[in-house]
Amino acid sequence: MHHGWHGPGGRGGRGPGRGGWQQADLPAADDAAAWLQGRLPGDWFVSAPEVTVDREEIVIVGELPPVEGDFPDTEAGRAERAAAAAGRISRFREQTRDERIDIARQAERRYQRKVAWGARIGDTQELFTTASVPVMTRLRQPERIVLDTLVDSGVARSRSDALAWAVRLVGEHAEEWLGELRAAMAKVDELRAKGPTGEGS
Repeated sequence: MHHGWHGPGGRGGRGPGRGGWQQADLPAADDAAAWLQGRLPGDWFVSAPEVTVDREEIVIVGELPPVEGDFPDTEAGRAERAAAAAGRISRFREQTRDERIDIARQAERRYQRKVAWGARIGDTQELFTTASVPVMTRLRQPERIVLDTLVDSGVARSRSDALAWAVRLVGEHAEEWLGELRAAMAKVDELRAKGPTGEGS
């Protein structure tokens, strides 16, 4: 069983079981959400946390109880509510630090990936330290011009920032298509697992 989805440049054309990435032999992390739900203290989050896994990282984001207080539905009231939520998230981060480090170490040993945490209250979400993974790529001039336009216009600070911005934009606008693609790739993995064992080859 394979972990997560394999993304662009995955295993296509490389033969069964051959990863296009260095981490081809990573342990599967399909049960990471269930393992973490069992491992996390029951009073941390109001519901099961959202667990997102890729080749490098497991990101755990949990919903904290709403902040008390009667905030008027005005711009100032919404700003106050967001500030109160940010303060509550900061308190959670400080109070749970040692235990989060302990859980992260166990998960990192089990799944061979870094663990990052986040917390959310309503619309206010904060991710604690997350991995920034360098991605090697070769871009031809038309692609470089797109990135440089984003930099020159002030949308992005650098080419790498512009590339991250473009990837986020595609992710937001193509989520349904990406979901279908992941489902199709999971089906291919399933069929490959059931396929002939290659006798006579």
